[in-house]
Amino acid sequence: MLRTLTGRVINNKMMKTVVVEVESSFVHPLYKKKIRTRKKYKAHDDKGVSQPGDVVKLVETRPISKEKRWKVSEVITRKGIVEKPVELEIKEVKEAQEAKEVKSEV
Repeated sequence: MLRTLTGRVINNKMMKTVVVEVESSFVHPLYKKKIRTRKKYKAHDDKGVSQPGDVVKLVETRPISKEKRWKVSEVITRKGIVEKPVELEIKEVKEAQEAKEVKSEV
């Protein structure tokens, strides 16, 4: 049985490696207060598809390097991918051209 974790990518500046922050919570046995903990894991991202802000699923694997023991199995959600309709992009280009023309006339 492979262990899996879910976390958010916070850094992808290394080659084929991402840093993933996994947040977990538990209730303190004596004080009954909910405690949140965060831990950073270095994970192998062979294809280099994950970006900071993405939520990814990690799977435990054999040691790949000194600190890498996890591998990115899938990207669950992407951060900030919203595609604009083509009509809006055309409008923005036309408005920018009109603004340039007005500045050049003045």
